[in-house]
Amino acid sequence: MPDTPAAPVIVADRPGTFPYGVLAERHPAIVRQVAEGTPYGPDRRRALDALRTDCTEGVITPLPDDAHDHDRWAAWGMHAHAGRSWHDVPWLWSESWFYRQLLQATGYFEPGPWQGVDPFRPAKLAELDAPATDDELAALDALEDLPEDERARALLHGSLWGNRADLGFRMSAEGAEEQAAVPALVADDSDRLWSLLDGSPPGTLCLVADNAGRELVPDLLLIAHLLAHGRVARAQLHVKPHPYYVSDATTADVLDAVRRLTAAKGAAGAYGQGLRAALTDGRLELRAHPFSCAPLPYADMPDDLRADFAAATVTVLKGDLNYRRLVGDRHWPATTPFADVTACFPGPVAALRTLKSEVITGLDPRTETTLDADEGGRWRTGGTHALIQVRT
Repeated sequence: MPDTPAAPVIVADRPGTFPYGVLAERHPAIVRQVAEGTPYGPDRRRALDALRTDCTEGVITPLPDDAHDHDRWAAWGMHAHAGRSWHDVPWLWSESWFYRQLLQATGYFEPGPWQGVDPFRPAKLAELDAPATDDELAALDALEDLPEDERARALLHGSLWGNRADLGFRMSAEGAEEQAAVPALVADDSDRLWSLLDGSPPGTLCLVADNAGRELVPDLLLIAHLLAHGRVARAQLHVKPHPYYVSDATTADVLDAVRRLTAAKGAAGAYGQGLRAALTDGRLELRAHPFSCAPLPYADMPDDLRADFAAATVTVLKGDLNYRRLVGDRHWPATTPFADVTACFPGPVAALRTLKSEVITGLDPRTETTLDADEGGRWRTGGTHALIQVRT
């Protein structure tokens, strides 16, 4: 990174900190939610009970030798961390390990009746099919009379603030539903993003999705609009190859969201039909690379994924986890230049993120001072602020 010394890696070993609370409180709550949401049999329930204890009191135990991804996780540091407390390894690593172990406990990867069953699907569908989603889709009709540029900007902000539908965050955020709908941006490079998207001839957009449900829907609406109006010629939507971080989007979640749109009336239905056509004729491609579920930063991405991003006009990374993986899950000073910490990313990159963890870069010193004075550190993790940052 140009002239930027590396900051310390975040570890969840200090009680009272946000990362510690995720491991000690949020993860056991997620295990309980999974157990309550699906009628797993006694063997799976025993495995879930064991995980709930292990993730707070145990140590890292490697996957069985016959696990389909044993070698992959070995390359990602599994044996190097074996025997250590979950709280003593990098936070990004231990969070990802938790979700891999949750899938192990539910039998997601093993031959049998629970193979391929998403443990988070009941919560995802409940949100996607909620009456509030109907209201949001109906609101699209009001955009139809706006000039195209204004519609595009409205859909961009819908994609940005859709991140507040993150199911895992809402589980541990008291009163999250009552928070203001459109809080302030702490950084806004949206004009730079539009300058990249308005090139001639139109190019390729890579959008790396975050959550399913009411966040994925506005992501898809933005893609549909950009394709329909020729602002991009092609789009790649990167999703997870398997369930991850409670509500992260998979291919099945994309299909559910497109179904939800095509079944709607008015503008939403038209967007849904446009997305189906784009998927069918190849203008919208889905990607589900194994590295999307890696416990590592994008600096360590493999060459084939790097090639996808390098070929794009711009890659838009959605959400908090993708931001942490983009800049590195470290205790960066908030004023560390965003361009420096993203220098390893191939090609232009944009981050659209609602703030739900402590990592942040690229802030104006006055912005940081004002936020800290007004709110202490709550603005970093409460989901009340957001950012659009671009490196060309």
